[in-house]
Amino acid sequence: MMLFPIAAAVLQAVSLTIDKFVLSIKRMEYRKYTGVSFPLSFFVNLALFFIFRPLFPDGWFEGYYGWLLAAAIMIGFFTNILFYRALDHDKLGEIETLSLLNTIPVIIVSGIIFTDERNFAVLLPALAASAAVVWSHWERHHIKIARDTLPYFLWLLAIAPVSAAISKELLSVWNPIALEMARTGVLAAGFLFVFRNAIAKVPPRALRLLILTNILTTVAWALFYFGYQRLGIVHTLLLFSLQPFLVYIASIFILKERPLWKRSVAFAIVLISIGVAEILGN
Repeated sequence: MMLFPIAAAVLQAVSLTIDKFVLSIKRMEYRKYTGVSFPLSFFVNLALFFIFRPLFPDGWFEGYYGWLLAAAIMIGFFTNILFYRALDHDKLGEIETLSLLNTIPVIIVSGIIFTDERNFAVLLPALAASAAVVWSHWERHHIKIARDTLPYFLWLLAIAPVSAAISKELLSVWNPIALEMARTGVLAAGFLFVFRNAIAKVPPRALRLLILTNILTTVAWALFYFGYQRLGIVHTLLLFSLQPFLVYIASIFILKERPLWKRSVAFAIVLISIGVAEILGN
């Protein structure tokens, strides 16, 4: 089961890199990207749904779980607009660093809300790994926050623990593939409507990459939520903390970039934290 979030980290690392490249293509900006990307993601989810045939929970659109699903969709709508707006105007490294900062409050709040997340053999290594990842990206005693990135950072800091708690509750009755298909279906319709004037004339080069990145990220999110369901929030985030270092390792061996000592130390801390959690948590 630990392979789910690790595989998700690999796929998401590749997908994020492609996302930034797509947004750098001439005549591609975040409105056009988002308006095309979510319908593609929905079709990938639809394909997974017909392959694995997961069941929908009874009364999924009504009552307590119906309201949670509506909340998850609304959070996803605003989060993705703010994220891709920030990614369009800022560096991938800066966005990734800010995204990593929300891991710590998610871990702490999850441990407070859910009794099954209070396994200190996993909770403490997860906090150590998250702190190490943030420290490794902290440059010159601060993190630069661009003007278009600040709304995303403030939103994420406030909403990430809430979003994680809602996802955990929904996954107590939902299959992750079915949940993602329902969620992305509504989001796709919403983004198509809101950005309908921006999605015309997508460059062919960008469209091919959009198809690839949405296949990768859709499968990654399904695996990530299987981790939430089977391992819990904290354990999944611990394993998923490998993501930034997979990009880092690729930059060394593929792009021949010079290793950074802080990233190397933090990577070692993450690996040790995972080892400790796997030994003591089982």
